[in-house]
Amino acid sequence: MGSVMRPIPFRKLLSWILEEREKYSSVFGISQVKFFKKKTDASLQLFGEYLDTPIGPAAGPHTQLAQNIVASYLCGGRFFELKTVQVLDQLEIPKPCIDAGDECYNVEWSTELTVEEAFAEYVKAWFLLHILQKELWDLEQRGFIFNMSVGYDLKGIKSPKVDKFIEGLKDASQTSIFQECKTVVKEEIKRFTRVDERFIDSISPNICNSVTLSTMHGCPPAEIETICRYLLAEKKLHTFVKLNPTLLGYAFVKDALAGMGYNYICLQEESFSHDLQYDDGLALLKRLQGFAREHGRGFGVKLSNTLPVKNTKGELPGEEMYLSGRALYPLTINLAARLAAEFAGRLQISYAGGGDAFNVPHIFATGIWPITMATTLLKPGGYLRLKQIAEELEPHLQDMTTDTVDVEKLTALAAGAFKDSAYLKEKRGLKSRKLGKKLPLTDCFIAPCTAGCPIGQDIPEYIRLVGEKRYREAYELIVAKNPLPFITGSICPRYCTAKCTRLDYDEPVCIREIKRMAAENGYRAYLQKRGKTEGKSPVRVAVIGAGPAGLAAGYFLARAGLGVTIFDKREKPGGTVQYIIPPFRIAGEAIARDLELIKGAGVEFKLGANPDFSVEELKRDGYKYIYLAIGAGKSKALDLKSGAEKVLSAIEFLERFKADRNTVQLGKKVAVIGGGDVAMDAARAALRVEGVEKVYIIYRRTKEYMPARREELKAALAEGIVLKELLSPHSWSGGVLQCQKIKLGEPDASGRRSVVPLEGEFENIAVDAVISATGQGVDYSILQKNGIEVNAQGDIAINPATNETNVENVFLGGDALHGPATIVEAIADGSKVARAILAREGIDFPNCTDVSFEKAKRLQQINLKKGTLQAAAPDLEKEHERCLECGFACNICTEVCPNRANIAVEVASSSLQQINQVIHVDGMCNECGNCATFCPYDGAPYKEKLTLFWREDDFTSSRNSGFLLLAGGEKPVFRVRVGGRVREVTFDTSGKADVDLEKSILDIIWAAYKGYKYLF
Repeated sequence: MGSVMRPIPFRKLLSWILEEREKYSSVFGISQVKFFKKKTDASLQLFGEYLDTPIGPAAGPHTQLAQNIVASYLCGGRFFELKTVQVLDQLEIPKPCIDAGDECYNVEWSTELTVEEAFAEYVKAWFLLHILQKELWDLEQRGFIFNMSVGYDLKGIKSPKVDKFIEGLKDASQTSIFQECKTVVKEEIKRFTRVDERFIDSISPNICNSVTLSTMHGCPPAEIETICRYLLAEKKLHTFVKLNPTLLGYAFVKDALAGMGYNYICLQEESFSHDLQYDDGLALLKRLQGFAREHGRGFGVKLSNTLPVKNTKGELPGEEMYLSGRALYPLTINLAARLAAEFAGRLQISYAGGGDAFNVPHIFATGIWPITMATTLLKPGGYLRLKQIAEELEPHLQDMTTDTVDVEKLTALAAGAFKDSAYLKEKRGLKSRKLGKKLPLTDCFIAPCTAGCPIGQDIPEYIRLVGEKRYREAYELIVAKNPLPFITGSICPRYCTAKCTRLDYDEPVCIREIKRMAAENGYRAYLQKRGKTEGKSPVRVAVIGAGPAGLAAGYFLARAGLGVTIFDKREKPGGTVQYIIPPFRIAGEAIARDLELIKGAGVEFKLGANPDFSVEELKRDGYKYIYLAIGAGKSKALDLKSGAEKVLSAIEFLERFKADRNTVQLGKKVAVIGGGDVAMDAARAALRVEGVEKVYIIYRRTKEYMPARREELKAALAEGIVLKELLSPHSWSGGVLQCQKIKLGEPDASGRRSVVPLEGEFENIAVDAVISATGQGVDYSILQKNGIEVNAQGDIAINPATNETNVENVFLGGDALHGPATIVEAIADGSKVARAILAREGIDFPNCTDVSFEKAKRLQQINLKKGTLQAAAPDLEKEHERCLECGFACNICTEVCPNRANIAVEVASSSLQQINQVIHVDGMCNECGNCATFCPYDGAPYKEKLTLFWREDDFTSSRNSGFLLLAGGEKPVFRVRVGGRVREVTFDTSGKADVDLEKSILDIIWAAYKGYKYLF
């Protein structure tokens, strides 16, 4: 691993493109089916040049290297804002430098190459795009534009180094790299089918006639104006000047970010006061617009630059970082609207600021273009995201008959941006998609949804089965791990969706709803097919508690042939689901269908049983194993200075409500204390009680920190329930709930902000009833009475691998073990205990018959979905189309790498399980860290995947496991490092190595050498 990118020679780049396309129908990992091919003759003109479509990569990581520009072009980019160059081109840029996990932050601002190297990359890319345009589509009229970007002050821009760069891009004909590229293409002419010498000679040396000026935050207005005048008049370049969102003012930006839920973003007021002010900027633009007209040049603004913020997260180095992405979109589009209005639409605007497939068509419709992007291209799908946007825009290009901005349309777009759910923090939340697992060197594909599910549900597989309308198989696959598909299909907390890769596209797949669809359409066919359990074991198991934990254990044990009896003190099985969760969240029919499955497996129920059970008596009655799944039914008291004795527990209230809401009396105004799902249930139920007119939810933080699921909070707010944030109950008397006011302190490393009471500040709320939803506890006396050890802190003596207690053959699980948890976590405990008991009896856990899919078809369909943003389908029948099936084909690290440094290599080997393996190319990596951000593991592919080195000094200075080619030919020799140990390995002609090394590693090296020689 090294932070030094090594530019690839032009001949090597050209050969790589031609060989990869011929062999794999792809270029730099971009499949040919994802190439954007223009279908109409419609195009735009900008500065006298044709533009097939007005989108492309912004100045940043996607325009730093030639291969990056090629990848952008193939997917639909046609306007390339080249990465900014400056005179100081030997900077030590701290790494990692990008965090695009949600809104994006970066700590670098110009190219990491020298000015000369940057120039060479842009010329190489210029040639390659011409060749590809001709070779792929036989097009001779250039439909793409290169726009140079320079900074940051006049002295640097006038320096000989940067001036040579500018003049070279204006006319590269006399430069050595231009001549080299032309010579190489002519020497390789036999490898082309459409490129001939005439076409090669026609490639213009005039690469750029426009520039985007980027200045540092705090650059004086006079300096900005002087540079623009210099570029327009002396350099004769059409000019965009990049402006900062700080023009909107500190108070506006701070309030806007907080209003969207980004109140953890810390601004520095001096970033605004020291920067260009709005009125000064407006006057400057008017003067420059007139100056440009006088000199016959185009002039406009580039909106917007990034926003400087304090680095409080600690995930990037330094004290300051720069914000971009979806949090920046509402700010940038509002700045655009303000400026457009000032100029009555007669101001050319080049746009960058949170653009993606959902908003670019709307931006373009206002008359704003070109539109460049960076953050969206850093996310899963990467460059592929451009294709969707280009295809959607193409039919509308012919509609652009004016060069003015539609101020009315833009104003309306800006007005809705701050309230659009796409830009609110709650859409993505604060939780990480990371799985807490180490990244493997090989076979790393994993379905984050499955890994995030407490029971490891085979989610992508059952979603595909539903998509193929194989409902019985889908249901069978589900109940192999989850005997409550109707219940979890209705009220599962959806840990899976919190890990879904679609979170980094648009929104998670509706996994729970697809599960319910599988259950509704597959359960009858499954019950008819299922026969009675064969070979019933004489072993008997007693399960105490008919909640989800007990039901799950009973089901799995009965399916395996053991005799299972579930005891419960109530008259119906189902526990909390049956008696507590309100009917507006789950129908009785859903509970009944799952109970039908469990009873059909052979489980016997003894209901209305004496709750004062004895483990010893059960053992004497012939039960070899006992599973205590008794729940956590002891409510925690609310800590109030007065009035605590009158507070109703949420569990007690919900049980009474579900039994008969007409017997409940709460008065007119109700306060519910808490921020979890139980609080949401209690508030919504209270609103349905006769006589209740107003319900408050009292929470001590703000809503983005609430543990309640977003859907439950939204449902409560949609029903008119009032959320009172930053309040902590203090006392309740005389119909007045007095609450201590709270403020949020500084964020910690996780982004969660501390709670700080505001001494002496209170808010009084008139209420008739207070319901506490602050949690439940475990009644330890039941356990202690049966000999189970519990210490003073409430820690229960169990074996964590099996959940067996200190009493032999007595197991514990569910809420009784962990405290209040979720249904799916209770199922996981039931499954763990069942597995432990079956293993002790030498009986296999009952699994589902393997389902099969056509692998080639599956891979093809997955690849077509990559890079396409698509909100949840209104028609659930089509929702399966959004699943990316990551466990079968992930490759996220290859998609999000701007430099294409992570490569998916096909390896046919019995030593490996997955369809391809990822290798990392050291020389193409600059350690930006983007692959680490999106890898579902707690790992960094650029550090932890098998690495291909180009140079011996790079190999020596790195600690990565990897390989270096020492000698090629039929019997290649490699230097290989695995786990810190270095060896030389020679392969024979059949791929057999002369060193005893892990076969999977050798197979990857051999496959890379034989099938991907252009990588070396």
